[in-house]
Amino acid sequence: MNQPNDISSSFDEKSRASLFLGDCLDFLRTIPNESIQLVVTSPPYNMRKEYEESLEIDRYLEQQEIVIGECVRVLRPSGSICWQLGNYVKNGEIIPLDVLLYPAFKANHLQMRNRIVWHFGHGLHCSSRFSGRYETISWFTKSDNYTFNLDQVRVPQKYPGKKYSSGPRRGEYSGNPRGKNPSDVWDIPNVKSRHIEKTRHPCQFPISLVQRLILSMSKEGQLVLDPFMGVGSAPAAAVLCGRKGVGAEVVEAYHQLAVDRVQMALQGTLPFREDKPVFIPTEGLSVARNPWTEHEGDKGGTSQRNKASIE
Repeated sequence: MNQPNDISSSFDEKSRASLFLGDCLDFLRTIPNESIQLVVTSPPYNMRKEYEESLEIDRYLEQQEIVIGECVRVLRPSGSICWQLGNYVKNGEIIPLDVLLYPAFKANHLQMRNRIVWHFGHGLHCSSRFSGRYETISWFTKSDNYTFNLDQVRVPQKYPGKKYSSGPRRGEYSGNPRGKNPSDVWDIPNVKSRHIEKTRHPCQFPISLVQRLILSMSKEGQLVLDPFMGVGSAPAAAVLCGRKGVGAEVVEAYHQLAVDRVQMALQGTLPFREDKPVFIPTEGLSVARNPWTEHEGDKGGTSQRNKASIE
């Protein structure tokens, strides 16, 4: 029996990963109709990053619409598309890209199931508006008969010992023993300078974010596509979850990083942050103490004046 190739440079449904160097449209046109179970991507935001050409917003939307149309063509009837986007900023005004692109998905007769808010704690600090600390994931399905495995992505409950206080089930535990629905607001750290997954790419997907989508919207052995794969977080996550990763990247350096990372995922050596609650620092850490609210020489104490202002 022939063993599948680990990584192919062109589309090959038998390979564990197909990682194409070049334009995503060239790659998409080689993929058969209705062969992909999940499309998950974070396309360029049109913000003059090194990997994108800044376009007028109308031209940017036209290009995105073409890619979306191809993604719909290759999507299985039970499949999903997850388009992760932030805001386009022009002359100090923010423009929500997911809102601008919503008509492109509806024009392809897709149905929106969730607008997931991805919240993260770190980023640029703004002085003329509130600092941005979220982006969105627009989840669309091709039909009503779509794959959704909630039990695969449940998270710990806040009060797992809570019981029914009345009714026929009084005294029984009220929660699901597998955990709770993670809701449509996800608190997952973004990939910054000291993150275990950090590469040279300036806007990197965290593996755990992609894993939630892959585990809940696909099954083992199915194909997961990222048409703008960057350094390969989505195909690497697909491999880690027992799926097959498919993606395209136009920047050669990023493509090589994607190949390296997927190879590490196949070997079980890829460093990544698991899907777990965000770390909350304790007062025992020096960097967690506020030097402006402490008396000189007072270990962790807060001045009466500052206590009053806080209360």
